[in-house]
Amino acid sequence: MITYKPDRIRVPMKELIKFRHILLWCLALMFFGCVTSRHIETKQDKEVYKVLGLNKERKDNFALYKEAGSWLHVPHVYGGASRKGTDCSFLVYTIYKTVYGKILERNSAGMLNTNCKRISKKQLKEGDLIFFNTIGKPESHINHVGIYLKDNKFLHTSTSRGVIVSDLDEDYYRKTWVCGGRVK
Repeated sequence: MITYKPDRIRVPMKELIKFRHILLWCLALMFFGCVTSRHIETKQDKEVYKVLGLNKERKDNFALYKEAGSWLHVPHVYGGASRKGTDCSFLVYTIYKTVYGKILERNSAGMLNTNCKRISKKQLKEGDLIFFNTIGKPESHINHVGIYLKDNKFLHTSTSRGVIVSDLDEDYYRKTWVCGGRVK
């Protein structure tokens, strides 16, 4: 039986040192690249909360806040259905589809009547819908909707300022409040 024993491959010491340096640099870049990436993500997370006027908490649904922040200052347009101009129901419809994968009715009254269970202000949780009657018709009339974020803040479309975050304790919203809605 013939056995084959290859000669040992000799690599010049200079080449071996070069290889080790390259390997160390690659490992360092991989390690610090990940740290830098995490740092950038953390900075972006803080920016999202800063523009929304909120504080970050562990239990937050960051996807909701990130999507909400991306809509800020989009102008209000009656019947608008894009980032060039939106109305309140399209804003809510789009965010719910993007963040939760749920398809809601396209108007505020339909959202409440078809997609939600009515809840009180005290029961509001992140992602609940909030409904208003801003035109003084009978109390049960719904013509405005927003998404509750937290700390009494909600995202909606203002006819004069576009997509904004407001506080439920503002006089206007206390007077026009109808109910909250938990999406089924």
